[in-house]
Amino acid sequence: MVSATEPLFDDLYRETLLEHYRSPRNRGRLEAPTHHAEGLNPVCGDEIRIDLRMDGDRIAEIAFDGQGCSISQSTASMMSVEILDRPVEHAMAVQQAFEAMLTAGAEPSAILGDLEALQGVSKFPVRIKCALLAWKVLAESLKSPNKEETHD
Repeated sequence: MVSATEPLFDDLYRETLLEHYRSPRNRGRLEAPTHHAEGLNPVCGDEIRIDLRMDGDRIAEIAFDGQGCSISQSTASMMSVEILDRPVEHAMAVQQAFEAMLTAGAEPSAILGDLEALQGVSKFPVRIKCALLAWKVLAESLKSPNKEETHD
């Protein structure tokens, strides 16, 4: 059964996704990042590179670059907004809540910010990898400075 609020979520999803796709936040590269990693989703061809400049345990700067579908690129933009100038612990909490929402049907958490608009992606298993790629690349970049490529 379709709920009466489902069209509202569909509209929010489209609006938020398109806003971040057309005007991505923190897109580009950092000069001399302390951490970076690259990732590829070979199934659909999404590519993402994430550059970080860390200040202790805080993500002082973040930039992403790449190409791919609107879901992968918009998610990277939304992620960058939610974790910029925050501790790594916060970034990992957002990642866990986002992944649980998409893969385990967990209710969206307030910690997700705009990422909550992507809840509908959970209905399309083939697109979940697109939405999680930026998070996987972020996790790789945090493991060690200047990590290279990860494949999903």
